[in-house]
Amino acid sequence: MAVTRAAPARRTQAGRRTQADRRAQSRGALLEAAARGLSKHGYAGLALERVASEAGYTRGALYHLFAGKDELALAVVTWVDDTWTAEVGRPAAELTDPVEALLAIARGHAIFCRRDLARVMRNLRTEFTDRNHPVARAIRSITNRLITMCATRIAAGRDSGTIPPGPPPRETALAYLGALEGLMSFVAGRAPHDVALAERAARGILGLPLS
Repeated sequence: MAVTRAAPARRTQAGRRTQADRRAQSRGALLEAAARGLSKHGYAGLALERVASEAGYTRGALYHLFAGKDELALAVVTWVDDTWTAEVGRPAAELTDPVEALLAIARGHAIFCRRDLARVMRNLRTEFTDRNHPVARAIRSITNRLITMCATRIAAGRDSGTIPPGPPPRETALAYLGALEGLMSFVAGRAPHDVALAERAARGILGLPLS
């Protein structure tokens, strides 16, 4: 009898895992579609029905996962941050040379933006600026983390002599990140020139020779 009971239990557990996988897949597709929509149209122009349609789901399926537009936008910010960190930030963090790490971020960011994501954080930052809103707070936290990360690399490069003297590391990091964000807003997806131009912009801000 013990054997007879065990088999259905395993099937039930497998079924739950499959349902969880389907939910995760749906959520990921909706978040990426929403990120593209926010990048193209901003928060004010984001239509949830269009997001659902582009992801291959109904609007009802979207509302099953997200309570509304605000919750979806906040989830997109987290998704963009997590995805960028996995694809760009973490590989660059494994590089010990500050110059190589900063150039890897520039190249990686250009590749990341090829999915029509170049303006998503910029648009949300503009639309939620100076507002005490979860989206604004999340973006400020992410931005400050990136600034600190890049400023630390710049300071290390200056200390080792691989990055020439210049404005303070934090101001240089702001210029570096701003240049990448602005550049990709115009040339994202224009491979292979997007990557080449991103590296050129980074080298220019850092005061490095063009290779």
